Amino acid sequence: MKKSILNFCFFIIASACYSQSNPNIQFFPAGTILKGNIPYNNDTDQKHLLDLYLPKNAKGKIPLVILIHGGAWLSNDKYADMGYMTKTMAEIVSNGIAIASIDYRFSTAAIFPANLQDCNRAISFLYDNAEKYGFDTKRFAVMGFSAGGHLANMVGLSKNNNISNFFMKGSSTVFSIKAVVDFYGPAELVLFPTADDAKSPEGLLLGAAPLARPDLAKIASPITYVDKNDPPFIIIQGEKDESVDPKQSKLLSAWLNTVGVQNELIIVKGAPHYGVMFDADEVRSKVVSFLKLQLK
Repeated sequence: MKKSILNFCFFIIASACYSQSNPNIQFFPAGTILKGNIPYNNDTDQKHLLDLYLPKNAKGKIPLVILIHGGAWLSNDKYADMGYMTKTMAEIVSNGIAIASIDYRFSTAAIFPANLQDCNRAISFLYDNAEKYGFDTKRFAVMGFSAGGHLANMVGLSKNNNISNFFMKGSSTVFSIKAVVDFYGPAELVLFPTADDAKSPEGLLLGAAPLARPDLAKIASPITYVDKNDPPFIIIQGEKDESVDPKQSKLLSAWLNTVGVQNELIIVKGAPHYGVMFDADEVRSKVVSFLKLQLK
């Protein structure tokens, strides 16, 4: 996971160059409606903002994908992963599905479950304002990358467990998740080779080394919440990922299989931790087809 911090540095620099502008809208179909920097928690925290990408001429209530960025829980922003997944993002919107890309507090500012609380708060905001933006509240999906994959998995798997500590006080909990798209998200924190290091990304997430506090690691590990009532998953993992071992995705898929939850695990041959190989035609086709099926 330490390598992923370095890997994502160029995204942080790139994002800073754009300031308040949106670097990704240019990659979307002509006519895509952008509603940027919407506060989702009724405060001034710059990490409590989201962007909406709405299909042109959408009719009726439209489905929504909530995008959660990666960056080892301590870097990047709501633009980052979209920058190498441009074709996938464009095709999702072309199929009449809206995208909400969200920011959340870093682990260096607030340890877990603060970032999960932020994700759930953003989704609650989108649910509560569905009529304003034209969303179908029965057709919400989450998609995440790396640390964002972990958070997307946590949202999708823990929602039906109704864990109050995973929500901000006073936040609505009535939304449901119809599908999860997981790009190389960690599933079990003690599996990291640096799980004995409190200064590792997973250690900073918990405020302690996972192996020193397995109780905290269990609470923050997606596989803890797998049950038969979970939504369908598509899991995409790079074969050569050196930051999140492919065993993480294989373990999540195995647990979902054990309880009978529909899922597909796609190992992208030769792929590293992130990058344009995940935007390739064969992967994009699988992801878009999955979303169209689950959000129809």
